[in-house]
Amino acid sequence: MKGQPVKPGTGKLLISEPFLPDPSFKRTVIMLTEHNEKGSVGFILNRQLDMTITDVMDDLPHFDSKLHYGGPVEPDTLHYLHRTGDALEGSIEITKGIYWGGNFEALKILMKNKQVDPSDFQFFIGYSGWGPDQLKHELKEKSWMLTSAREEHCFLENPEGLWTNVLKTMGNEYAIIANFPEDPSLN
Repeated sequence: MKGQPVKPGTGKLLISEPFLPDPSFKRTVIMLTEHNEKGSVGFILNRQLDMTITDVMDDLPHFDSKLHYGGPVEPDTLHYLHRTGDALEGSIEITKGIYWGGNFEALKILMKNKQVDPSDFQFFIGYSGWGPDQLKHELKEKSWMLTSAREEHCFLENPEGLWTNVLKTMGNEYAIIANFPEDPSLN
């Protein structure tokens, strides 16, 4: 396979190689929200849980947005990506049309007043994190492939096929990988 045309950075997607042995990251697509000399932070986009944000937060008005497993780091924390832009104070633009975080108290008011649409949000329990140079090392080992994120990758009602779909959009050499069986010994 040719060298990575995309460098790691904020707003990029990490796509796990098909046989990555770590079950936390098997066939995952991760949105990088922070990448610098201190390390990297991201959220798994294709590990949707069978619960909504209001199932885990008692003080929220009903908000029908599915919860996702963001990664194994700090699983008792809540994070979110959204496409409401500047309507949510303190949010950080990750890439065109995709924002991270913001003032949660302000978000609760927007939810209560039905001023935001649940389909514009992805909530995550925990996150995926790498220390200084850890991701660089994993990329050298070819544990991950990289591509630029697009809005349609992040706000899917059912993200189950995201790993396969992203690989297919990356070109023929990656589309072949998308068809690899999960367990090659059964092939």
